[in-house]
Amino acid sequence: MSKPHKITSKKFVLMAGNIGSGKTSLTRLLGDKLGWQTAYESVIDNPYLADFYADMRQWAFHLQIYFLGKRSLQHRELAEAPISAISDRSIYEDAHIFARALNQMGNMTDREFDSYLRLYEVVVSSLPKPDLLIYLKAPVPVLLQRIQIRGRSIEAGIDEAYLTLLDNLYEEWINGFDLCPVLTIQSDAVDFVNREEQLNLVATRVLDRLMGSEKIVLD
Repeated sequence: MSKPHKITSKKFVLMAGNIGSGKTSLTRLLGDKLGWQTAYESVIDNPYLADFYADMRQWAFHLQIYFLGKRSLQHRELAEAPISAISDRSIYEDAHIFARALNQMGNMTDREFDSYLRLYEVVVSSLPKPDLLIYLKAPVPVLLQRIQIRGRSIEAGIDEAYLTLLDNLYEEWINGFDLCPVLTIQSDAVDFVNREEQLNLVATRVLDRLMGSEKIVLD
């Protein structure tokens, strides 16, 4: 397969998907292949993450507020950057997936969740819209296996029930998402990490969607 063609106008792309779906890998690979600026979720400089994992109920609201501020700045910087850019997670997932899951699990009260959502709506209403959302999907057992293989200590407490909750929230959210076009990729069926031709196929589909193609699923 030939290498994907390039587009000349600046584009802003967001990656979305459950834990272990391949967001960071695909962000890096597409950035390298297409010459785009990349951005990743940093855990090293997060002042709340360790406290959150020690006591989720106590620190959930604080963590989500921190993420809201951090990701809104990153979103705007990438949208206004002079070259095309891609980020390995979207600000929209914070509210519709992770904060909502914390609320359903009892780690964020209804009052905290409502306060967070009001602030979230104010913040995102002023943000530039992305040009494309790439949604990575994989079955929960595959996600769990990938998480176990990479062996990150911070992910040690993630279990099948939590991934299933997130998976259900993702499906509900993506079905109603209308801010920009969506390209859905079944990441357990498309090996963009180890097979160059598969990565080229993904890159071609991404560029097709950015130029208005109606194909929205890659599996």
